[in-house]
Amino acid sequence: MTANRWQRSTMDDRELRLWRVGRALTVAFVAAVLVAGSIFYGLVAVLGFKEIDSAAKLDAKTLFDLVKLSFGVVAGAGALVALVVAYRRQRVDETGSHREATRLHTERFSQAVDKLGSDSPAVRLGGVHALAGLADDAPDDSLRQTCIDVLCAYLQLPFIPDPGEDPAHQEEHHRYLAFRKVRHTILRLIGDHYRRPRGTHRSWQGCDLDLTGVTVDGYMDFSGTVFSGGRVSFRDAVFSGGRVFFDGAVFSGGTVHFGTAVFSGGAVSFSGAVFSGGLVPFGGTVFSGGTVSFRDAAFSGGSVYFDGAAFSGGSVNFDGAAFSGGTVNFGGAAFSGGAVSFSRAVFSLGVAFFGGAAFSGGAVTFSRATFSGGMLSFGDAIFSGGAVSFRDARFSGGGVDFSEVQLSGSGGMDFAGATGPTPNGLLAAAGTPIPVTVTLPSSWLRAVP
Repeated sequence: MTANRWQRSTMDDRELRLWRVGRALTVAFVAAVLVAGSIFYGLVAVLGFKEIDSAAKLDAKTLFDLVKLSFGVVAGAGALVALVVAYRRQRVDETGSHREATRLHTERFSQAVDKLGSDSPAVRLGGVHALAGLADDAPDDSLRQTCIDVLCAYLQLPFIPDPGEDPAHQEEHHRYLAFRKVRHTILRLIGDHYRRPRGTHRSWQGCDLDLTGVTVDGYMDFSGTVFSGGRVSFRDAVFSGGRVFFDGAVFSGGTVHFGTAVFSGGAVSFSGAVFSGGLVPFGGTVFSGGTVSFRDAAFSGGSVYFDGAAFSGGSVNFDGAAFSGGTVNFGGAAFSGGAVSFSRAVFSLGVAFFGGAAFSGGAVTFSRATFSGGMLSFGDAIFSGGAVSFRDARFSGGGVDFSEVQLSGSGGMDFAGATGPTPNGLLAAAGTPIPVTVTLPSSWLRAVP
């Protein structure tokens, strides 16, 4: 349906372009006639025939000049008509060429899709590569998007889980591994195409990528990819094994969804990724196992949302991340298990928001983090268990707000070795006397009434 709408729109645009040129040629023709008439009138005036009456006679030379002028006007009009005809022929040829290219693309597309439905894994692999090649050579963006959509839809199909290596199920196990290879090939091709500069051949940047609900159970390399337009969705995706890399990926425009994704095993790395624009929601994401790394990532613009995310197991690492612009929102996130590290992170600009977050278990560390600008808010956060460490953190500027923070239960907050002014609202939240679960540097304790 989308392709049909695009083709109708294209044809309408072509007709509009042709009509505008036709009007321009008509105006040019009228102008040529007016110019010819003006020349004729000037010729008559120059020859001194302003007072000619109906009985006056023109000599042969003057009549010959007027005839030549008439032929010139006719020739010019003929040239304009020929130009219109040539233009229409060119547009018809272009339309026919596009129609033929679309027809050939459709035939190849049908053959590739048929291969994807084959019972043979080797034939399916051929279909995958055929669809990727069709996307590269598509005559328009709509047809390219259709090829990408089919590849994504294949990844979304349910697949039979691994029956195990029991000799009794050896054939089923081999079949599972073969079809798993097809899925991993699609993921590899997607990563390769999103690494290519936008506007170059074989680049898919700017196209929509729908990986909603996809299960990633092996190696996936999206390192160096660029998401600068379109919509990319990993919503409800399950990262259950293997290694997944977004190292050095650039999120600079469009929308990339990780909402309600599940990180339950293996390792997922965003090390060195750049979040400089657009919207990247991780809201509702579940981090329940494995390792997810945002080490040295740069949050310099746009908005990244972890609101409502559940950190219940495994390890999530923001070590060395730079929060220098935009907004990073952990509001309402639940830290109930595992380890979340912001060690050596730099908060220099922008806003990082933990308001309403619940720290009830596990360990969250901001040790050696630097708070030199921007705004970091823990307002209304609940610390009821686990351990939160700001050991050796540097508070040198900006605003760090602990207003209305609730401290209860076991666990604790450790600010030992921290330097700089006391964060706003921290002493009031801790209360008097300072609980044994809250460790403050001596310079801050002197400010306690």
